Amino acid sequence: MASRSATAPTSLAHRVAALDWRALEASLGERGFARVPALLGGDECAALAALWSDPTRFRSRVDMERHRFGVGAYQYFAAPLPPLVRALRVAVYRRLAPIANRWAGALGEPTRYPPSLAGFLARCHAAGQTRPTPLLLRYEAGGYNCLHQDLYGELAFPLQLTVFLSRPGVDYEGGPFLLVEQRPRMQSRAEVVVGGQGDMVVFPVGAHPVAGARGVYRATMRHGVARIEQGERFALGIIFHDAR
Repeated sequence: MASRSATAPTSLAHRVAALDWRALEASLGERGFARVPALLGGDECAALAALWSDPTRFRSRVDMERHRFGVGAYQYFAAPLPPLVRALRVAVYRRLAPIANRWAGALGEPTRYPPSLAGFLARCHAAGQTRPTPLLLRYEAGGYNCLHQDLYGELAFPLQLTVFLSRPGVDYEGGPFLLVEQRPRMQSRAEVVVGGQGDMVVFPVGAHPVAGARGVYRATMRHGVARIEQGERFALGIIFHDAR
């Protein structure tokens, strides 16, 4: 893959627009997540991971072990977001908003999401959710992330994404991304994703519609990261709603 600059949001917008969003929506319905291989180039991933050591780029840092979330740390980006992070958030939201609206209709929910991220964030800010939520996560050997959902206030966009910034088998061993879906009156179903560097995974924040024999029902999704055996693993997380 040709190298890509971490300051090329227009190029990234074109990449996102060129994806097969019908197939991605179908995967979300069938498996509860959708995976895009190598959306970001290696230099873009390295540039994002390198931001970890620059405290001026972040508004807060969370030690997972202190809060019993797992073992590792993550930092929430401060505004303004890095150009690549902002570009990815804006471009992917535009493609996910129609899917989110179809999900809301299928679940009988009255909420409808604006076509642009700016429109949705205006709603968040009016509700007092003003702090940006995109984050950078870092794990070392022994690190992991407990199953959870990223809900930060009354308003929540129903989809989010993660991008794997490190190289499995080179930078680290172990540590696959985990998704666990709970369907009504059924045992939980798990998916394990070993993401290559630059791969993007889109998945539900909380519930998503699933077609069943008696109509559409609500399935709840949680996500996490299994234990890192060795090395260092970075990931970018993008949540579309802001936090209080």
